[in-house]
Amino acid sequence: MSEEVYHVPALLPECLEGLNLRPGGVYVDATFGGGGHSRAILKQLDDTARLLGFDQDLDARANVPDDPRFIFIHSNFRYLRNQLRFEGALPADGILADLGVSFHHFDSAERGFSFRADAPLDMRMNRNASRTAADIVNTYDAGQLWLMLRNFGDLKNPRPVVAAIERARADGPLLTTGALADAVRPTLNPRREKKELAQVFQALRIEVNGEMDALRLFLEQTASVLRPGGRLCIITYHSLEDRMVKNFMRTGNVAGEAQKDFFGVTRSPWRMITRQPIEPSEEEVERNPRSRSAKLRIAELIDKPGQ
Repeated sequence: MSEEVYHVPALLPECLEGLNLRPGGVYVDATFGGGGHSRAILKQLDDTARLLGFDQDLDARANVPDDPRFIFIHSNFRYLRNQLRFEGALPADGILADLGVSFHHFDSAERGFSFRADAPLDMRMNRNASRTAADIVNTYDAGQLWLMLRNFGDLKNPRPVVAAIERARADGPLLTTGALADAVRPTLNPRREKKELAQVFQALRIEVNGEMDALRLFLEQTASVLRPGGRLCIITYHSLEDRMVKNFMRTGNVAGEAQKDFFGVTRSPWRMITRQPIEPSEEEVERNPRSRSAKLRIAELIDKPGQ
């Protein structure tokens, strides 16, 4: 796969419309990846604009456009506010985050994100991080594995998978994607084997990279870095992150606990632009099957917290 198609941007026209781009504005691509969204955003900005792209994976630097308006930030988006302050980019006019894993990670077998090729059980998006998927598989106890698979993999009954991992690692550590897949495969429904294997690997990836904690921290900073009227556009791919984003946009907190004023009216710093998430068309799914589960939610900041 060439660098040009490192990441096909999902729901691209919908994202561009949702950001409500101002030619001279300041924008953030919080998940730069292959840079598809960023390049399309830059085409709609003038020479005075700025676009800041976050990515914790240094591989993404190869996709940085040769454009003085663009700043690449090698960082997880959980550090959003500090990084924008450092770059003198506050307040921003819009933030985009595509929470999907890029083609590059799945298609680079040596990164260990996929069960389709035998490779070291790694899954780190930031290669400088110390903990790998192998560390988790071989050191977590049964209770920790069960919670991870249930919460992050949406497995309805993780116990057989947990038991299979425990049996396999008793004979020696599980160090490759193939070894893990072989260990758990007998416990899976043959008619749903690929889907359930994908759920196991998804749970591990989320745990390795602390994705849900990072998303929570990112969301909690967005209102403080956007100007009133600024837009927040987020593409999710599984129910756990989509629920967190929906709760946040509706109530201003990830728990979805509505804050009410003296008169009992729900207060949130956000106005929902999308009451229901935007999903890809049949034509887009045909062109890009990996967009099938994408859901785009958009909100506009009404006022700063505390105002």
